[in-house]
Amino acid sequence: MTLTETLDHLKRRGSAANVRGMARFGITAAKAFGVPAPAMRELARRIGTDHRLSAALWKSGWYDARILAALVADPSTVTRAGATRLAAQFDSWAVCDVWCAEVFCRLPEPLPLIARWTADEREFVKRAGFVMMAALAVHRKELPDALFRSFLPVIARHAEDERNFVRKGVNWALRQIGKKNPALHRAAAVTARALRASADRTARWIGHDALRDMQSPSTRRRFERMRTRNDR
Repeated sequence: MTLTETLDHLKRRGSAANVRGMARFGITAAKAFGVPAPAMRELARRIGTDHRLSAALWKSGWYDARILAALVADPSTVTRAGATRLAAQFDSWAVCDVWCAEVFCRLPEPLPLIARWTADEREFVKRAGFVMMAALAVHRKELPDALFRSFLPVIARHAEDERNFVRKGVNWALRQIGKKNPALHRAAAVTARALRASADRTARWIGHDALRDMQSPSTRRRFERMRTRNDR
């Protein structure tokens, strides 16, 4: 599909009602068609990997196009410098999250990006650093536990950032590390309990919410399945 064809398709699938609905989830965009997420993924499957189209979709500036751009991008063609340029243009949590989960976390060496972005004071760039931690915990099964343990002091250090999208990114990273396996669960729980006892309100919320999620029935069932597989 050409860029024009793709944008025309997005326009036909969008609606003003969906654009208004995006605002309820904290997503504001200067240009948006309002395409539902399932329709976006369906279109991405039809297109397949097309990194040239991905670049053109990003440059169009449309919110929906930038989401689709991540879904059709080829991570093997993305450099850390390119990822940094894109992250500097993030203007919503949704665009940030889809690029981190679908593209950036699959880079061969994502750790320098995490170190740089978590130290950045721009809200969505900083969020990207923590979303990357969460995405690595979900998608990169080959990475060692020691790497995720090294993220815990970084999480603790930034847990007092009260900006909504940063604190939720920090929380997400802690929860996903704590749900990766029983050993990391124990390590993450130590961090979460320390945050829960903090004098800072944002840190307390992160610690409390992370512990709630890590101790949920679904997490316990996950670990039970892991133990069952390991016993076979």
